[in-house]
Amino acid sequence: MASKEALLQAVDEHRDQLLTLLERLISFETMSPPARNTVAIQQFIDAELTQDGFETKRVPFYEGDELLSAQKNGSDAKNYHSLLLNGHVDVATVDRDSWHTDPFKLTQKGDLLFGRGVSDMKGGIASFMYLFSLFKQLGIDLPGDLRFQSVVGEEAGEAGTKTLLKNGETADFAVVGDTSNMNFQGQGGVITGWITLKSPHIYHDGNRAAMITTGGGLKAANMVEKMMVVIQALEKLEQYWGITKSYPGFAPGIDTINPAYIEGGLHPAYIPSEAKLWITVHFYPDENVDDITHEIENQVIAAAKADPWLKDNLPTFKWGGDSLLADKGEVFPSLELDPHHPGMQTLQKSFTEVTGEQPTLGMSPSVSDSGWFGYYHIPAVDFGPGTMEQAHSDNESLSFKQLLEYTRIMAAFIYDWCHSKGEQ
Repeated sequence: MASKEALLQAVDEHRDQLLTLLERLISFETMSPPARNTVAIQQFIDAELTQDGFETKRVPFYEGDELLSAQKNGSDAKNYHSLLLNGHVDVATVDRDSWHTDPFKLTQKGDLLFGRGVSDMKGGIASFMYLFSLFKQLGIDLPGDLRFQSVVGEEAGEAGTKTLLKNGETADFAVVGDTSNMNFQGQGGVITGWITLKSPHIYHDGNRAAMITTGGGLKAANMVEKMMVVIQALEKLEQYWGITKSYPGFAPGIDTINPAYIEGGLHPAYIPSEAKLWITVHFYPDENVDDITHEIENQVIAAAKADPWLKDNLPTFKWGGDSLLADKGEVFPSLELDPHHPGMQTLQKSFTEVTGEQPTLGMSPSVSDSGWFGYYHIPAVDFGPGTMEQAHSDNESLSFKQLLEYTRIMAAFIYDWCHSKGEQ
């Protein structure tokens, strides 16, 4: 079996294979939205992994989308550490007129690689697949199990990774290869919610004078106007969070409540009898969804009870969801990093071995599927090539030098981690 040094040398010698894989992945137009377009790329990845000795399973998701999980059994899995690598194949929507190149054709200009998804995050997936191929070519049999998830839905808040983990897929440590600019990142969480106000009666707009004028006598309300009570309550809570809450790695005030979308009313001839507010809530890694949503509900209910009409017609709440596209809701749980976990320490060692530097540990300004690993109590880190500035951008690019360096780090880490004995 080839040594780790031979593996690292092969990463550089066969780099054209990495470019070929990335070029093929970029050619699949897996934009989300519209989504429902990933079966072909998952079939391609499935075929590649099967050639590399993985056992694969494709899981139906939404119509036109599939999840893929794969495993290469270790030669002594009971005694050695297992590893799970995760990445999403959906990419952000493209405005073709804003691109200088074909977004679905990999283009290299000097060190930069251009194409939709090179940074977010087909570059990371290509790196994983390239290493799987090198393990096969070099005859490297790892003692520990090596698992891989190619998921769908991350761009639209759809629960691809959640679905696989909920079905019991696990490992001793996980790396999500999403955009982190080679930093080791955890993340805060995000949840969306709907707050609904509803009147028990519908009135013609000709009744407005009777409901707003002294002596009018009609106990009624306009739900669009009453939503201002809710928004003001949310603003007060958001300000309070900004003053009282903090977390290392985040600037003050990252806990936010964004009133993102409002709908209400039938048409101008009616007093709006219903209004719905869609909010996006960001919270810190040491907070959980249940506590955050309860705090918001308590704040809004208290404000409603202080209103003479709303106290008898309290707002209702609907939190989260499995898809922004299908049910207008999403959840991204938070992820706290444990720098003392053996997996993190091994990854740090591999990083330093390859780069000669210490990695930067921090918190992502965005969210990825890495939070689902924390939710299911699987030690994990978000660590991938590409920058947040390039993710979703026109003319998205990735440094090939960085991609190669990332691949060398992951080669050393996979080799060492799956050759290290697990806790008995």
